[in-house]
Amino acid sequence: MHKPIFILNGPNLNLLGEREPEIYGTETLAEISHRCVERSKHHGMTVDFRQSNYEGTLVDYVHEGREQACGIIINPAGLSFTSIALLDALKMFDGPKIEVHLSNIHQRAEIYHRSLVSKAANGVIAGLGALGYELAIEAIQTFTRHQMRGAE
Repeated sequence: MHKPIFILNGPNLNLLGEREPEIYGTETLAEISHRCVERSKHHGMTVDFRQSNYEGTLVDYVHEGREQACGIIINPAGLSFTSIALLDALKMFDGPKIEVHLSNIHQRAEIYHRSLVSKAANGVIAGLGALGYELAIEAIQTFTRHQMRGAE
């Protein structure tokens, strides 16, 4: 049995579809979760899709992932720019890590230009909306396939 991909979502993402649709789109987090489940099935993988508005809970999820996940896709939302605790937790996860942002953070106000989490990520996808999550699944699948080949 393969380990799942943990897909972690930060504060306020539970309000997707309602919150600033001109920036974040109209898709809900439940719809994005469904897309991720379907995309992962295509690769014979599973996802564990989670959201929390609390920094410590997200840190706990990353810690769980150290034993339970093959990779982490994370949209840390506002914690991207402030959470050293989340950065440190991600540094301790040995598998592939992909940071996802629905909006292009580099086109937004300067406060959104510097993600701390990016320092721990293998890759960053920004500005592609919900498609970014699906592309992150493709990246995790590629990383894990290469890791398995290297272990042979």
